[in-house]
This record gives sequence, C-alpha cells and structure tokens, in this order.
Amino acid sequence: MKQRKSFVVGNWKMNGDVIANEHLFTALRSGVDRQLLAQVDIAICPPVPYLGQAAAWLGDTEMLLGAQNLAGYDNGAYTGEVSAAMLADLRCKWVLIGHSERRTLFKESDADVSAKLARAIEKGLGAIVCVGETLEQREQGRTEQVIGSQVQAVAAQVAACDPAQIVIAYEPVWAIGTGKSASPAQAQEVHQQIRQLLEKLGCKSAQIRLLYGGSVKPGNAAELFSMTDIDGGLIGGASLVADDFVAICRAASLA
Repeated sequence: MKQRKSFVVGNWKMNGDVIANEHLFTALRSGVDRQLLAQVDIAICPPVPYLGQAAAWLGDTEMLLGAQNLAGYDNGAYTGEVSAAMLADLRCKWVLIGHSERRTLFKESDADVSAKLARAIEKGLGAIVCVGETLEQREQGRTEQVIGSQVQAVAAQVAACDPAQIVIAYEPVWAIGTGKSASPAQAQEVHQQIRQLLEKLGCKSAQIRLLYGGSVKPGNAAELFSMTDIDGGLIGGASLVADDFVAICRAASLA
C-alpha cells in the first residue's frame, strides 16, 4: 500500500440535468460505502449550476464536492465568472485548475493557472492542477519540457502551502475522450518526472498526490493505479456511469 491515500475525482464536464443527476447521485450513494471511503478519497465535480444539488445529495456522505473551474480574481464586476469565495460558500472542497480543455479551448495560460491557484489557496480550497502535453508535443519529444514548464509556473505556490491542499493531475491531451490511454509504463514515467521536478523545486513531493487522467476505465484502472507514482485518477466520461465510476474507485482502494 502507498503512503498517500488514493484519490479519485469525477469530472462531469458540461453534462447533466436535474433528473439525470438525481439518478446518478442515487446510484453513487448506493455504490460508495464508508469502507470504500476509508480507503480512497472521492470527489465529484459537476457543472456549476448543479453544485447546490450535488451538495444536497452528497452532504451526509463523505464524498467531496468539487468545481470544474474558478475565476483568477476576487468578487467584483466580472459577469459570468465564479469566485473561489462563492465555491467555498457552496461547500466545495476542491476545484480543478488548468484542465487541458481550459488551456486549449479557452486559451488559459500558465499565468492564468497561477492566478487561479492563488485564489483557491487563499480561500482554503483544495486545488487539482492539471498538466499535460498534446499529441504533437509528444511526437516531437517535448513531453518533459511542456509539463516541466506547466509545473514550474505553480511550483512556488505549491511549495508554500500544505501539500494536502494540492494535487497534480497528469492528463495527456491525446488520451482525453479519444478512447486511447497512456500505457501504465508511459503514465508512470511522466508521473515520476513530475514528482522528481516537484522535489527539485522545493515542494514536499512525497506528500503530494499525483493523479492520472486520460480515458481511465474499469478495465485499465487497476494496472494504472498500481504504478508507484500514480495515486488515483481524474475521471471524465466514466464518471457519468455510476457502475464504472464505483469500479474505478474500488480499483484505487486496492492500489
């Protein structure tokens, strides 16, 4: 067993509606028991409009509530944005920062990610900072360089805060929603590089959980999570299917 408690995060992305959510929450409450939660931390990140609904359904369980994004500034005249203070007010414990879809589709920069991380830390939210390379960057042999740059952009903040408040999620962009997944060996290699870089940059790397996100399924979860430096998963599509998500969580509990 690893010294770091496994962590599985369900990122619903822009999916769901009130009725479908109720069915999913009902199934999750049935499938996730206290014994499982003693072995693995589990967080659910629904779209912002459903955070209140999620808080109501998850409130008497030990499952954690997370958000998919936040603003890089405090409350004010920023129409359409959601602040860290608002997320904390809605009982969120975690927030995704710098997801590859935010970086690629919405052109978020390393500076944007750093600003958002600062706001999250300031309000006591746990931050899941996402890093990863595109297929083109991998084929060019630039994986370590790209991820190194993304990690260095937040390293000073990570080093200064409680390592329990920070998670780094490696998500190879080429494996998200494509059905492809990095092999366990490929994923472990990058996770090891991330942990070594964090240590070199003055972070408490042995205490920081590293997650893999990239087409994790019940069929490949156990092997991925068995890798030395992989402490769980950031789960996309499979988090919308209760049986699949619970199976992934159970795989993490055995790692």
